[in-house]
Amino acid sequence: MSKNAIQHKDKSAKQPLVVWVIFFAAIISFMGLGLVDPILPAIAVQLHATPSQVSLLFSSYNLITGLAMLITGVVSSRIGIKWTLLTGVLCTIVFSAFAGSSNGIWQIVGFRGGWGLGNALFIATALSAIVGLTIGGTAKAIILYEAAIGLGISVGPLLGGELGSISWRGPFFGVSILMLVAFFALLVKMPKLPKSKVKSSLLDPIKALRYPGLLRLGITAFLYNIGFFTLMAYSPFVMGLDEHGLGYVFLGWGLCLAITSVYIAPRLQDSLGTIKSMCIMLILFALTLLAMGIWTESKGVIIICVVAAGLFLGTNNTLITTAVMEVAPVERSIASASYSFVRFFGGAIGPWLANKLAETYSPHVPFITGAIFVLLAMLIVATGKKHLAHVDRIAH
Repeated sequence: MSKNAIQHKDKSAKQPLVVWVIFFAAIISFMGLGLVDPILPAIAVQLHATPSQVSLLFSSYNLITGLAMLITGVVSSRIGIKWTLLTGVLCTIVFSAFAGSSNGIWQIVGFRGGWGLGNALFIATALSAIVGLTIGGTAKAIILYEAAIGLGISVGPLLGGELGSISWRGPFFGVSILMLVAFFALLVKMPKLPKSKVKSSLLDPIKALRYPGLLRLGITAFLYNIGFFTLMAYSPFVMGLDEHGLGYVFLGWGLCLAITSVYIAPRLQDSLGTIKSMCIMLILFALTLLAMGIWTESKGVIIICVVAAGLFLGTNNTLITTAVMEVAPVERSIASASYSFVRFFGGAIGPWLANKLAETYSPHVPFITGAIFVLLAMLIVATGKKHLAHVDRIAH
């Protein structure tokens, strides 16, 4: 290879500055999820709320995020990617600050819904933007995006535990301040990108679900997210740890998620294919939840299982997101919005269902129920090879 060719290759491997700005903003955005996790028990005690009521902080957030996915394309095709991202970040700044200023559980639940609106505008647009702007193809873009998610989720609990040990309000204000940094970074560094020539409609994400592959992946994620948020919203109540302890446990979980999403998922995809790899990860996650359901009284087992679950969740997140970007002949932003519209309903149901089952039956039932939903998700993928086979061909 000539010297010029090598230089050209090195130059092409470097990502545009705008990709790293979005990457940074995504890290801060996804800190929001992990920041809140260590303070769930503290909120329940200090605001005299039941675990199922506190779990609605996740439910309202995910419900509004899912519904708002229908408008992300409409907004971004009219005001452009940059201003859609900024609007989403601004919503998060305002509503997270309002949540931190609240004095009742129902106020926080309501403001978390507004936070979900900001989350929807940001994540749908950020994913399509980073895929469109990254040099090296869709797979590399997805790895960058999932790495941002993993870093945000892993650092978030550590910061949330530290701030939460001072006051449960701390993590909410922390998110608001960090997103303010992200807002100015995007405002200053991100160029104004051209608007889409085609104006999206509210029905575009719903119409995209007529493609069987995309619908199947959406249903898979819906079922899988019930198990995912059982882990996120219910396990803090059975670990018996303070804010610091929960922060460190979910730091370990997030680090496992980040590492596997970047390093393990691409290797599995190359060696086994996307569909087979997804099935294996879903089975392993279901078995982890089942172990948590059997040995719920063992603090050590629960902690180990939560951390280990990050290995399977990180890998699966990258695999399924990559598949979504390629599974249907529609714009990536529409595919992302369509898929997220379906999957976030699982995230809305899962937290409340898990804690309600625990209050009604026993502490074991939520984890076992979550395992069943994850196994159902695996079956949806495994029986859909006819509609998903071309994803493996693209991946290779």
